[in-house]
Amino acid sequence: MQHTQKGFTLIELMIVVAIIGILAAVAVPAYQTYVQKARFSEVVSATAPFKLGVENCFINTNALAACGAGTNGVPPAVTVATQNLASVAVAADGTITATGTAAAGGATLILTPAIAAANTGSLLTWTRTGTCVNLAVC
Repeated sequence: MQHTQKGFTLIELMIVVAIIGILAAVAVPAYQTYVQKARFSEVVSATAPFKLGVENCFINTNALAACGAGTNGVPPAVTVATQNLASVAVAADGTITATGTAAAGGATLILTPAIAAANTGSLLTWTRTGTCVNLAVC
C-alpha cells in the first residue's frame, strides 16, 4: 500500500514562522521611524509661514535684526499645541524654533537665516539644526 503525504511537515511550518519573524523584526522599527517622520512633518510645515514672514521682513527692512515674532510681517509665535506641534517661536534675528509634542518625538527644529551670497537667486539661506537632525526626522 502506498502512502502519499498530505499537508506540510513540522519543519516546513517552523521555517515559514522563522522567516515571518525575521521580516517582522526588520519591518517594525522601519515603520516606527516612518510614523515619527510623518508626525514631525507637521512641525516642519508649520515653519513655512514664519520663513516667508522673515524673508518679507528682510526685504522691507534690509536687516534680520528687526524680524522677530509679531513684528514687520512675521507672524506671532504659536503657543497653542496641536497633536504634533508644541510651539513655534521666532527670535529677534529671525531664527525660527519649532518644537514637536511627545507624540511627534519631542524633537526641535531650528532654522537660522543668513544673507545669501550675491547671484545665488535668493535673498536668504536657511541652516537646519536641532535635535530632529540627529534623529533624522526633519
